Parts: sequence; C-alpha cells; structure tokens
Amino acid sequence: MNGHARLADIAAQAGVSEATVSRVLNGKPGVSASTRQAVMTALDLMGYERPPRLRQRSNGLVGLVTPELDNPIFPAFAQAIEKALTQHGYTPVLCTQLPGGAPEDEFTELLVDRGVSGIVFMSGLHADTTARMDRYTRLVDRGLPIVLVDGYSEHIDAPFISPDDRMAVRLSVQHLVDLGHERIGLALGPRRFVPVIRKIEGFKQAMAQLLGAADVDDLIAHSLFSVEGGQAAAAQLLTRGCTGIVCASDLMALGAIRACREKGLSVPGEVSVVGFDDSPLIAFTDPPLTTVRKPIGAMASAAVQTLLEEVSGAPAKHVELIFQPELVVRGSTGSGPLVNR
Repeated sequence: MNGHARLADIAAQAGVSEATVSRVLNGKPGVSASTRQAVMTALDLMGYERPPRLRQRSNGLVGLVTPELDNPIFPAFAQAIEKALTQHGYTPVLCTQLPGGAPEDEFTELLVDRGVSGIVFMSGLHADTTARMDRYTRLVDRGLPIVLVDGYSEHIDAPFISPDDRMAVRLSVQHLVDLGHERIGLALGPRRFVPVIRKIEGFKQAMAQLLGAADVDDLIAHSLFSVEGGQAAAAQLLTRGCTGIVCASDLMALGAIRACREKGLSVPGEVSVVGFDDSPLIAFTDPPLTTVRKPIGAMASAAVQTLLEEVSGAPAKHVELIFQPELVVRGSTGSGPLVNR
C-alpha cells in the first residue's frame, strides 16, 4: 500500500487532514494534544505501529491482580484502572487468578521480580478473613506501594478502596420495603469475606429499623458468588417464604431469577430481586435488573491516585476510602404481596 493511501485512511479515521497526520507522524509542532491523540488512536485502531520516536517511554509497570474475569464487574474494573494508569504514563500488567491456576502469591513474586512500581490487588486474599495477611505486610515492609480494593484488614498498613457494603444492602432493603415486601432474604457468598460480613451487618440493621425484625438469621443464605450460587441461595430463601431477595452480586441475582422461574414464580410479579454491582450488560437482562451500582469509575481513579502518590514518595497510609453506591431501579422489582386483601 502506498504512503498516500495510508495517510488518507488515517486522516479519514481520525477526522483530520492528511497534512495534520503528516505533521503528527513526523513529530512536528503546531498540533493540539487532542488532535495528536486522535491520530494516535486512529493508528492503533487500524493496526499500524506507532513510529518509534512517538512511542512514549513508560513511567514504569504497575501490577493489577484480579480474580477470575467470569464476573463482568472485574474486567470493567480492570479496564477502568488500566485506563487511569495509562493516562498517568504507567503500563498496567494484568494478572488474573484462575481456579486451579497460579495463586496470588506467585503473581506477586512475578511482579516484584519484574520491578513493578506498585501493585493494585482487587478482591484478593485481603478480603478473606481466614487468609494470612503477612503476604501483604511483607510487601509494605519492603517499601513496595500497594493498594487493596474491596476488602479490609487492620493488619495491613496500606490504603483500602471499598464500596459501602452496609449502605448497599440498606438501599436494597429500603426499596423492597417501600414496595410493600416484608419477607426479605439476603443471598451472599461465603461468610469469611469482609464485604459479606458488612452486607450482613447492613441487612440486620435495616431489617430491625425498617421492619422491626430482630431475628433474621433464617433470611440469610450463603453460597458461591456465581449464577449457580445465587440460584441455590435463592431456592432456600423461597422455601422460607421470601417475596424479595437482595443479592450480593448481579450474577447471583440472575441465578435468583432462575430459581424463581423454576418454582413457577414470576419476577417481578410474585418475587422481586435486587442485584449488586451494576455490571456491564445487566440493564439488558430479562427483566432488566434492579441493582445497586458500585461506583467503579471513582474507585478506580482513587486506587490509582493513591498508589501513584506512594510511588512518588508519599508515606503509605493505613486508610480506607469508602465510596457510596446508588440504587438503580429497573424491572426486576415490583410491589409486594398485599396483606389482608
């Protein structure tokens, strides 16, 4: 392909003139940063290599350790963190834990060997109250900047970024109570995780305040954080007469809807279901899911900003930044059973 055709294609893709493309490619001045970015993006989209003089030197590598990416909230989060890192000139290195694959500690060692500037841990072992925390304290002692998302431990001298899990459940319960539900169940993952413990606290508080329900243990069902887990937990709650089910993830909520349909119950006609995360595509399920949105944009920016402050020499702070979730009402919740019809 001749050079002229290539310039024309890039110009068309970037929405600028060929002369502008030529100026950018030859590193000439007189082009605004946004136009330069548009031309670079066009090059990337069309599969052309960037000319060597235009490749930016990375400020360094930053590790991002995530759970398996089956739950769409994790790739969405990873993408938000990667975008923020790239904007600051850092190169993200994504390590995904697969069931039966390399454990978190191996990834950590690999990243440290690569000389990363810092590591963001997402929903890792720091969220598991039964796991040993010395794997993190060792990193902090070595002076490696780390930030931990979605978990908390008083033993790790590092910044934590969390959604307000108690508030999330409170918003869900309040919504169902407003719709006239009284038998409200909570479907969650294993009880050893910090977000699960907090969601239970929020549930007990909300049920006591809003419905005067003191003993709600039989309204709480634990399973796995998956569609199948949600289905199993919801099946238990339905046999206990729940007409509203609050779930700890959107995937669990999809499983809960499946459990209702298996029992011949319609959603939201007979049972209302609320998710948590507002993960991608969840607005397009049938019915579209009412859920509590985890503010991943704000959480990702905060995680990166906090990490890079440490990278540039600020002392590590043991602090937890808590972000407010919001209820997004869609089609999976409706009015509760009318008493004394």
